[in-house]
Amino acid sequence: MSVYDKLKALNITLAAPATPAAAYVMYAQTGNLVFLSGHISKNADGTVNAGLLGREKTTEQGKAAARAVAVDLIGTLQAAVGGDLNRVKRIVKVMSLVASTPDYTEQHLVTNGCSELLGEVFGDAGKHARSAFGVASLPLGACVEIELIAEVA
Repeated sequence: MSVYDKLKALNITLAAPATPAAAYVMYAQTGNLVFLSGHISKNADGTVNAGLLGREKTTEQGKAAARAVAVDLIGTLQAAVGGDLNRVKRIVKVMSLVASTPDYTEQHLVTNGCSELLGEVFGDAGKHARSAFGVASLPLGACVEIELIAEVA
């Protein structure tokens, strides 16, 4: 099954990449590696999905937010590869920042929302190295921010 067949089966429609909110670009390529800037969690209406895990957000809500971030990352990756996700050879690394209370310890479970979707969409090529950090706050109060590195053909 192609990447696009998998997206269709999952009922996922990719949006165009967001416009950078500050002095950066959404992606940069060097050699065969594409580096995607951090994408923050958003609600279906485009507003920021804000809140702290362990206070306003549950782990399941955070996991859903991370999955939504993954959809946005895939949309940006599609733009980075000239519109052809079949050029993605491997998702190499994911770094996840989870806005959370000091005693919250399930950042890794929140990040699974992103990692699991990448695996569903890209199969073995979606298996990646990763880091998940708890942070005091994120831009615009977002509950999750994730960046990604991919190898492309």
